[in-house]
Amino acid sequence: MNLILTTAYFPPIEYIALIENKSAVFIEGDENYQRQSYRNRMLIVTANGVQQLSIPVVQNHSKTKIRDVEVDYKTEWQKQHWRAITAAYNNSPFFLYFQDYFQPFYEKKHKFLFDFNTELLAVLLKLCQINKKILFTEEFQASYEMPMLDYRALIHPKNRNRPNYPFANQEKYKQVFDDRHGFISNLSILDLLCNKGNQTKQYLKMLSK
Repeated sequence: MNLILTTAYFPPIEYIALIENKSAVFIEGDENYQRQSYRNRMLIVTANGVQQLSIPVVQNHSKTKIRDVEVDYKTEWQKQHWRAITAAYNNSPFFLYFQDYFQPFYEKKHKFLFDFNTELLAVLLKLCQINKKILFTEEFQASYEMPMLDYRALIHPKNRNRPNYPFANQEKYKQVFDDRHGFISNLSILDLLCNKGNQTKQYLKMLSK
């Protein structure tokens, strides 16, 4: 079975789980940019609950191709994001092991959001022990037929808390602030890596069944 997804900033756990057991994985590179999505947004859990971190982008017009969306560096979002990530996960079991893989993304200035996400995804798959070649679309298609599974619209922040969301009932794992908030599902893959470490792949395999 093949799979098509949108590009994503530190994508949610279910996004990576889907990649784990598919024959071929395509990232949509020819759509128009859509706001308020995982394309430039990640979700972590902090002492105060779920926090959304969004990469600011430069939009020249409403029909900017996703490959052409530029990152906006007018604000110091990189410092803000890294500070939030460190505060959220510094006390997790595996953050110190992984931080050197992620910190460079908050120092280097990528021009395009798509390139930032693509490079980050490659690192994430390596750390999750997923050996999968990622392909990219060459033209936009509004819909696909089997054997292509189209999850471009389904994996979206607005769907994560809906009862009928296929990944709504993720198995619980120990989280840094679960004594305050209980278990929170459908967070960024960063949360799973920092809390499960080398058991991340096993968890993803279970989730993808």
